[in-house]
Amino acid sequence: MRILFIGDIVGRAGRKILSQNLDRLVDQHAVDFIIVNGENAAGGFGLTNDIVREFRKLGVNVITSGNHIWDKKDFVASLDRYEDVLRPGNYPVGAPGRGLGIYQSNVGTKIAVINLEGRIFMNSLDCPFRAADEYLGQLMDDVAVVFVDFHAEASSEKMALAHYLDGRVSVLIGTHTHVPTADEQILPGGTAYQTDAGMTGSRDSVIGVRKEIAIEKFITQMPAKFEVAKKDPVLCGVLVDVDDESGKATHIERVMESAN
Repeated sequence: MRILFIGDIVGRAGRKILSQNLDRLVDQHAVDFIIVNGENAAGGFGLTNDIVREFRKLGVNVITSGNHIWDKKDFVASLDRYEDVLRPGNYPVGAPGRGLGIYQSNVGTKIAVINLEGRIFMNSLDCPFRAADEYLGQLMDDVAVVFVDFHAEASSEKMALAHYLDGRVSVLIGTHTHVPTADEQILPGGTAYQTDAGMTGSRDSVIGVRKEIAIEKFITQMPAKFEVAKKDPVLCGVLVDVDDESGKATHIERVMESAN
């Protein structure tokens, strides 16, 4: 099966370029399953019910997230009822939502999607390594394809988890830094890996934020209200081919589409 993963969608600019390109990408690459990270889709911070419906209409199968999933307080209560929206699974017991979902692709293959969050330079959460072990232990034998969105700041933590899970998951893609890395590869055990998929949003920005605001904050060190940038949108993602029976990845490539 072929999986298309789209990196952190930032604001209206990100949603617009996704809607303009997704159908073509799916047809051009014969995509069987679509995952997007949507934690920045609502004005750069969080998700809304309307945006979930918008993504569904585009054909998105699963929406993953990260630390900003909690930013829209009126949306948090929805997490328990959405099976196709995941939050990082290593938040403590009692947090709304789920970090694992089992779905079916358009060719009938079952796929498990796991969402985890890193701890280096981020929140003090439960161990993502142990959380991954627990989730994998819950899977039935008929689920061979496993995709992991690891929302983390440190490249070292992402690489370490990928090697820890090599051969036990099909794909591990990093998110959160909004900058695509050029290290896509298939690890020795058959796991496809990229440190960060990048973002889908304004390229004329500082990781999606209006550059003037970000620069001023760095210079003055004063608090500033971030605003999402809109110019020069770009779509960043990853295409991965996975053998349906073995769950091993056979191909990985970066995807980047501009508005021009």
